[in-house]
Amino acid sequence: MTLSFSRLGTHAGLALILAGCSLGPDYRRPDAAPPIAYRQTLPEAPIWPTPDWWRGFASPDLDRLIADAEGINNNIAAAAARVRQADAQLQSAGAGLLPGITGTAKDSWQRSYSRVSGRSGLITGLKSGYTESRAPQVDASVSYEIDLWGRVRATRDAALATALASRFDQQTVALTAVTSVATTWFTALSYEDRLSVARRNLADAEQILAAIRARAEAGIASELDIAQQEALVSGVRAQIPGLQSNAEQQINALGLLTGRLPEDIRVDPGTLNALSLPVVSPGLPSDLLLRRPDVANAEAQLQSASANIRAARAAFYPQIEITGSGGWQSTALATLFGPTSILASAAASATQTIFDNGAKAATFAQEQARYDELLADYRQAVIQAFTDVENALTQWRYVSEQEALYIQAVAVAQRASDIARAQLLAGTSDIVTALQAQNTLFNDLDTLAQVRLQRFDALVALYKALGGGWTVTDTEQPAPSLLVNPFPAAAILPRSTKAP
Repeated sequence: MTLSFSRLGTHAGLALILAGCSLGPDYRRPDAAPPIAYRQTLPEAPIWPTPDWWRGFASPDLDRLIADAEGINNNIAAAAARVRQADAQLQSAGAGLLPGITGTAKDSWQRSYSRVSGRSGLITGLKSGYTESRAPQVDASVSYEIDLWGRVRATRDAALATALASRFDQQTVALTAVTSVATTWFTALSYEDRLSVARRNLADAEQILAAIRARAEAGIASELDIAQQEALVSGVRAQIPGLQSNAEQQINALGLLTGRLPEDIRVDPGTLNALSLPVVSPGLPSDLLLRRPDVANAEAQLQSASANIRAARAAFYPQIEITGSGGWQSTALATLFGPTSILASAAASATQTIFDNGAKAATFAQEQARYDELLADYRQAVIQAFTDVENALTQWRYVSEQEALYIQAVAVAQRASDIARAQLLAGTSDIVTALQAQNTLFNDLDTLAQVRLQRFDALVALYKALGGGWTVTDTEQPAPSLLVNPFPAAAILPRSTKAP
């Protein structure tokens, strides 16, 4: 069908009116009622994490390691690359909302020779018996699909939601990397603390062994007493290589987290006892979902799936496309752009699949099933978010109590060990009593170092469960240049209740 330009304008106006049509349904956030309160609560007033929460531990080494991870960590770099991929996909999906324009320039040239008889005539014909023609042409064509059923917009909306999901995923990866650096660093410090305890215990045990040997030379201690203390010394000494190995492996793990080879890692672990324990306390459970990038990612993917369902439903309806072309053509280059050389044409077409052996229906069913899958994932992410907070609060509460109890236990064991050693050296106590006192002290000191690490880990887990200071409003939106849309509509925004 051929249309005049006036009729083409009428059809374009109608397209503008109908382009807002959508087959729906609009996206609605699934019901996910948060708990009224957490089962475990802290006595402090609500204090949400800040974006640089790790600075509360007052460890310059940790600050440096996290800064390295944020800049070099390969997982974070890969997540950033996925954001760029999603942005490119969004730009590609939005391109169909504007007309496509194609320009063509060509110049045809033709020479025809006349047929003459005789050899001399042939020579004459080659010189003057021909005709020549030239036809330069410049034109441009425009094509535009009228998005009557919202298929193109739905495809763009799905890509927009995917672009947002990639940003939330990047934040999740970054939070995981940062918390992994913190827990790995604290573990390295804990092994250093346990090494310090083991070396101190070894020195004490060797000192007592020397005293027992002296008593044996004086005839007031037996070979059995010496053997028992030597066994204790050997057991304590045997712990040291394993602790050293574990400490060095944690340093190597820091290299992996900061994007460096093990040989390039230079850190000098200190002690957990020198670090501060910042205060953090969760606010209302209803605010948690605004602070978890993994939950935001799950919902953005659900929004994308909802838009894909709309696009798949729209595919059942005819596709209407308007095309137009215009240009100049002339038999002489000098008159190419003259008024008499103008060419113009316009056409509209509608395409409808009559039979596709169920391909579109299968695609639609697949998108619906994908939505159901992501719906289950979203609900699971919500439950997981509240569970993470509850677990972190529970761990923090009980491990804090456990640490306080072990501090008391170490104080009592230290006093008992001091008394048993003094009595042993004075000859008023047997070796068995001294051995028991030493073992109790050594074990309590080592356990206290492990429990202290658990307390730091619990605090980091709580920071991570609360989103690490992230909020939805912190997320950088896709660049406006990517949101090509001649028919403005509400964008898919994080935490929105309606789809575009």
